[in-house]
Amino acid sequence: MNELTITLEYVNPAILWGTQNEHFEVFKKQFPKLKIVARGNEVKVLGDEREITLFKRYFDQVVAHVEQYNSLTANDVETILGTGAKAVAPKNGEKAGADGIGKEPIVFGPNGIVVKARTANQRRMVESILKNDILFAIGPAGTGKTYTAVALAVRALRNKEVKRIILTRPAVEAGENLGFLPGDLKEKVDPYLRPLYDALDDMIPAEKLKAFLENRTIEVAPLAFMRGRTLDNCFVILDEAQNATDMQMKMFLTRMGPTAKFIVTGDITQIDLPKKQQSGLQTALKLLEGIAGIDIIHLSGGDVVRHKLVKRILEAYGDI
Repeated sequence: MNELTITLEYVNPAILWGTQNEHFEVFKKQFPKLKIVARGNEVKVLGDEREITLFKRYFDQVVAHVEQYNSLTANDVETILGTGAKAVAPKNGEKAGADGIGKEPIVFGPNGIVVKARTANQRRMVESILKNDILFAIGPAGTGKTYTAVALAVRALRNKEVKRIILTRPAVEAGENLGFLPGDLKEKVDPYLRPLYDALDDMIPAEKLKAFLENRTIEVAPLAFMRGRTLDNCFVILDEAQNATDMQMKMFLTRMGPTAKFIVTGDITQIDLPKKQQSGLQTALKLLEGIAGIDIIHLSGGDVVRHKLVKRILEAYGDI
């Protein structure tokens, strides 16, 4: 018999469980094999480990809904649980099927935004990060690799699997030089990091995101700022990794602490380094393939989730 204890820190239990505990009853009905006990700000769950794991995924999504809207209806609970709560959690070593983990939302964002895997390879990313500590997601623009990675980081933070999120990029763009850009260092590098901020805006309410950035629960910084650090108990994403040099990539990967998760995203068809400079991403893919705990997923034009013309543009450009 396994036991899980959850402490409610940011939500009112009266809203979470509903009038006369109607929401609590929905949970009990959806998870009949579990014993669920709620007292004050604490929830205890007893039962099979796989059932508890599935329960926690959906419970965290319900809590996130309450945090965002400060309200909850029985219909909201049933919608969030949906078919997922009826699905069987995958056994160790098994991949989730079409009706399993791949279809459940990753996070709920502000204004009713639901972020979930929308393609087979995005679903593979969701599944892979549960089993591996380093994940390389490689593919062309518009395949959702960065957006999915940020969503997984936000979920890990909400689930208290990590204490911090660190998002980083090499400050290299199409031959431009930081020294020629106006403003102080932050103003120079922020434009390069803007896509990461945009993804966060979709997933975290503005005031909470501002607080997270101010207290460095979430840090967005150029890759050069990672040197000399040990990144532990955090979820770290290196975006646009094709523009990291060999030394930068080695430096980044060796920052990893014992309880960290790393996702590296990049597009090897859009390298902006000088022609004589080897991309650290290409080298890493050759050297690290097959190492236990490291997974490499290649996304393609079939994973493009932007405007339908983006897929056609990628096909037209081919290998150029």
